[in-house]
Amino acid sequence: MSGADGRTAVVRVWDPFVRVFHWTLAASFVAAWLTSGGWETTHAAVGYLAGTLVAMRIVWGFVGPRYARFVQFVRTPRTVIAYLRAIRDGSERRYIGHNPAGGAMIVVLLAVVAAAAVSGWLLTTDAFWGSVTMQHVHSAFADGALALVALHLVGVAVASRRHGENLVRAMVVGVKRAAGTGDVA
Repeated sequence: MSGADGRTAVVRVWDPFVRVFHWTLAASFVAAWLTSGGWETTHAAVGYLAGTLVAMRIVWGFVGPRYARFVQFVRTPRTVIAYLRAIRDGSERRYIGHNPAGGAMIVVLLAVVAAAAVSGWLLTTDAFWGSVTMQHVHSAFADGALALVALHLVGVAVASRRHGENLVRAMVVGVKRAAGTGDVA
């Protein structure tokens, strides 16, 4: 879709909070992962940052602008499964906001990162100080988050290729190509 001047029409999708949240959470996750074998003070600090970011994003999911709100992108499991089947068949529709699979990934990632942050904090309490079991729980959530991040990156690459738009760029600048025929606004 092009405007009167021949340029591709765009729509603002990702507000500054969502974009800063996204990249700061990504950086804090990488920093936490790299400091997990030592550097305990740094590891704890970036873990607390990640937990704080998740809490802020949850609030923003209720009060933020249209495309930041959970009501805009959280879909039923049936809808997510149907979308995944459409991807398999090469017939998925383009979404201006998060597609059903992306929305599900957001919810799961927020939950797993929150669980990693909480379990990490629990390791600093009297009740769980030195607990091998809690350390395993914390590591399992961190490993799960890493697997989800890898799956997220694959999904971004597939959607970018299939729909002819750079979703990484969109998360940096905040705009995407405006809705065309068959797209879901």
